[in-house]
Amino acid sequence: MTTIQRSKPTARQLEFQQWEFGLFIHFGLRTFYEGYVDFDKRPMYPTEFNPTNLDCQQWVKTAKQAGMKYAVLTAKHHDGFSNWPSKYTDFSVVQSPWKDGKGDVVQEFVNACHNHDIKPGIYYSPYDGAADFYSNKDAKAYDDYFINQITELLTNYGDIEILWFDGAGSENHEYDWKRIIATVRSLQPNILIFNIADPDFRWVGNEDGIAPIPCWNLVDSIDYSVYSEEQNKLADLLWLPAECDVQMRANWFYSENDDHTVKSLGELMGIYNYSVGRGANLLLNIGPNREGLIPKKDEQRLLEFGKEISRHFDNPIAKIEDCEFRDGKWIYEAREPHLIDQIVVQEDLKNGESVQKFRITIITAKTQRHITVYEGINIGNKAIIKIPMVRIKSVILEVLKSNGEPIIKELSFHCVGEQLQY
Repeated sequence: MTTIQRSKPTARQLEFQQWEFGLFIHFGLRTFYEGYVDFDKRPMYPTEFNPTNLDCQQWVKTAKQAGMKYAVLTAKHHDGFSNWPSKYTDFSVVQSPWKDGKGDVVQEFVNACHNHDIKPGIYYSPYDGAADFYSNKDAKAYDDYFINQITELLTNYGDIEILWFDGAGSENHEYDWKRIIATVRSLQPNILIFNIADPDFRWVGNEDGIAPIPCWNLVDSIDYSVYSEEQNKLADLLWLPAECDVQMRANWFYSENDDHTVKSLGELMGIYNYSVGRGANLLLNIGPNREGLIPKKDEQRLLEFGKEISRHFDNPIAKIEDCEFRDGKWIYEAREPHLIDQIVVQEDLKNGESVQKFRITIITAKTQRHITVYEGINIGNKAIIKIPMVRIKSVILEVLKSNGEPIIKELSFHCVGEQLQY
């Protein structure tokens, strides 16, 4: 066994890792401007914001039915438009015709999350394309604005589980993070912060929904922005579980021209296996349309995705309770030989990440020979191991290298088969 510096996760970080699957919602003024992109120089006007059939209940109910545990809404994206009636800007829902300027998307979203037992999260872009004092680099004035708006969001809507800071656009801007974070933590001590300043979890480093091998929870640096390959070095090794964000379609916000890019069920399952199946969380984005509804095609695909996840994982042939721990190995012996094509392993992370190399061996059904079918590095929160369908008599999980004594909390064996309509 080797010894490395390690840090234990907090109870909140462990809770976050158990959520595994969430809905990202990009919605705002840009929804009503076809073809606009991040940091677009063309002007936008609040008078165009009018989601006449806005239904956050539909968003969140769909997420719940798909098996998601949390959702994150863009309260303010890079364009600076506030999806709530902020007192500190004239670029918000107050200046729109929607509900005669008396609407509040954030409130309706949070209410829907509470109604459906989904953890609410708020995305807030530090970069702001509408605030003059940001573009004029009046750092103190913008810090005041930043803190005032964050105070509204973390005071007026009850418990917020996640504050999702996007680093895009902020690569060369100096914020008073110490002051900002002190405000955030004082208002909502249990909140989880994404990736910046005082993070509780980190960006995986791409927008493809794919975690690398290995995907360690204990890291010495974090990726800051999709627009920069530079990494922020951390003073110490920190426990920062990864989250993979990815779009259902080609665009983050709704577009009337990308209906054909809705991901197939096969691609979504591949992303799931390479995110959740590599120990990270998966945050899947859908942009509600200009009525304020998740488009029918996206809704249907998300529900199909949820059903396919359930088909893969809800009915294991055997679990860890059916295994024997002997000579440092977890051994499953089938009563009768049967097929498997998927193995799921989870490490108990309360005291940190231990496993650094592991091996899975089968004992074949006919000749009862030992054959290694998989060797991996870390297990972390969850490792989904897909193998060609084989008939087994036994399966053996063996940890080959670890930091301390490994504890395996879940181990299950599945025979999923092929989904014909991918």
